[in-house]
This record gives sequence, C-alpha cells and structure tokens, in this order.
Amino acid sequence: MPRINLLPWRAEERKERRKNFAIASLVAIVLGALIMWLVNIGIQGRIDHQNARNQRLQQEIAVLDEQIKEIRNLQVRKERLLARMSAIDNLQQARPEVVFLFDQVLRIMPEGVYLTEFTQNGRNLLFKGVAESSTRVSALMRNIAASPTLADPRLQVVQSGQAQRGAAARGPGRRAEFTLAARQASSTDDEKERL
Repeated sequence: MPRINLLPWRAEERKERRKNFAIASLVAIVLGALIMWLVNIGIQGRIDHQNARNQRLQQEIAVLDEQIKEIRNLQVRKERLLARMSAIDNLQQARPEVVFLFDQVLRIMPEGVYLTEFTQNGRNLLFKGVAESSTRVSALMRNIAASPTLADPRLQVVQSGQAQRGAAARGPGRRAEFTLAARQASSTDDEKERL
C-alpha cells in the first residue's frame, strides 16, 4: 500500500479554517460594532428628541406659570377693587342714614330732656344728657323703642340731683343726669321686621 502523507494537507486545511474563522470573527466583530453604533445613534437620537421635548415643555410651563401669576395678581386687584366699590356703596347708602338718625333723635326727644353728649360707634349709640326728671328719661326710652330707626334702649346710669343748691328735693328744681345706650337699626333689620 502506498503511503500517503496527509499531514501537510491537513495543516493547510487547518490554516485555511483558522484564516476563515479569523475573517468571520473580524467580520462579526465589525458587524456587531456597527450594529451597536447604529443602535447607540438611534437611542441617542431618541434621547435628544425627548430632551428637546422636555425642554420645550419646561419653557411652556414657565410661560404658563407667569400667566398664572398675572392672573393671581389680577384677581387680587379685582378683589381690592370690589372691596373699594363695596365700601363706596356702603358709604353712599349710609349717607342718608346720618340725616335720618339726627332727624329721628330730634323727633324722639321729649320736652325737658337735653343731650350733653351723643356718640356713635358703628351701630351703637350713646346718649348722655340731663332730664327734668327720671320720668322724662323713661319717656325717651319708650320713644327709642317705638322708633323705626333706633332700637334696644338700655339705661346705663341715671343720677338724680338738685338743679340748684338749697332747693327742695321735690318739685321743679329736681333733675336727672343719665347715660343711655341704644342701637341704630340697619336697613336689613327693617327689611327683616317687614317680612
């Protein structure tokens, strides 16, 4: 049998396979790197696109925040203007009330009663004065209770004294100093009473 040496042929084949494997590995590495690079570019493009959208949203949010601040400022100004308008309306409505109050005070004063001081704090009224007798003070309280613009008379102090020293304790020389509180009825109170 003839002897054939296959070792060189196998060595050649092995070299060829190694060469093909190296080329295939190199192509696979290059192809893998290319794919990774393309995927990276795609992902980075999407990230950049989303970042641009986020930045635009942030800018729009900042614009809307400024508009909200302006709206709040306008609301505050509106409330201030409404409060001023309400105060002016209240003053306009209260203007004739002062005239009616003084007119009513003149109408309710019985003869023989003189005021020394008259003060108003909101709707509360304080009468200080002198009467010829405590009966006249009672008449004043009845007149206040019957008045359409005054209500709730409360006698705080009444002091009986002599008009002149040395005069008799009874008779026309006797007088009463009084302090009387009352309340001015508002137009809403009048409307409630009418209903």
